[in-house]
Amino acid sequence: MARFRLRVAVFGGLAVAGLVSLSGCGAQSQSSASSAARSDGSLRLVTTVAPITSIVASVAGDRAQITGLVPEGINSHTFDPPPSAAKVLSEADLVFVNGLQLEEPTQELATATMQDGARLVEIGTQVLPRSDYIYDFSFPEEEGKPNPHLWTDPTYAITYAAVVRDVLTKADPGGRDTYAANYTAFETAAAELSDALRADQGSIPEEDRQLLTYHDAYAYFARTYGWQVIGAIQPKNFEDPTPKEIAALIDQVKAEKVPVIFGSEVFPSKVLEEVGRATGARYEETLRDDDLPGDPGDEEHSWVGLMRYDYLTMINGLGGRATELAALDLAPAVRDQAKYPQ
Repeated sequence: MARFRLRVAVFGGLAVAGLVSLSGCGAQSQSSASSAARSDGSLRLVTTVAPITSIVASVAGDRAQITGLVPEGINSHTFDPPPSAAKVLSEADLVFVNGLQLEEPTQELATATMQDGARLVEIGTQVLPRSDYIYDFSFPEEEGKPNPHLWTDPTYAITYAAVVRDVLTKADPGGRDTYAANYTAFETAAAELSDALRADQGSIPEEDRQLLTYHDAYAYFARTYGWQVIGAIQPKNFEDPTPKEIAALIDQVKAEKVPVIFGSEVFPSKVLEEVGRATGARYEETLRDDDLPGDPGDEEHSWVGLMRYDYLTMINGLGGRATELAALDLAPAVRDQAKYPQ
């Protein structure tokens, strides 16, 4: 099958020396690791993209003050933290990032400003072995950066939450039972989402479970759930494709009889509208990669709400019936008190 050649930009960033893993930022004694909780019983946590903020908040509950750094609705790959982020990072006990080279400028600032005893946790890098890295249209292996979008796959979201639980428990042993219970509640919700997805995707013939997306965010989801990403067409450097590239894309969409082009709400594209008109493919422009639905405080403003929205959009867009997903209860088991920059 032909593959789309337009690729997502390869996102630059300064090399980050001495990135830390789960074990910490530099040497850290057991006593400092287990005494990070403040006198009011709360940890100060900093996160990056909204889905990670939501997962962390689901596990931490009311035992932490959580501040997200990456505003919703912007390109997280190219986000460069403002100078004000240095103060937030310098006050953090723990900084949770996706890793896998998604947030390099933020990681560099964190390592330069974090207090002694604070820890930077690259969740995705912790849970994804190198042997499972996906290199694809937008993240070619020769350029050295794997696709970092693990959170669109519920199975990886559960492992993210398990890492968060373990890190928080080590930092705040007094909250062990709370973190364990909150993790279990998140795991249950994510498993229910996964079950509903598997049930509803059965309404689409297996050979039709194909995604032509604008932003290349669904590679791990596709591998786990048996979908095929036939292309990701966001141009390098976020510029519009050339007329020659647009013509080639139109020819490929026609040749492969692509019924729907799934665009990104964060990256509106007049080009994709043009391709849709020229080919008869419907342009669905509302997929969300890391921009949670609704507003902070709304039930749907969560990782579960985000992924349910995307799965509904995909399945309904391809002519399926997403009745199980539509029936899911989005009421959070744990109140989300994180700060989400808008």
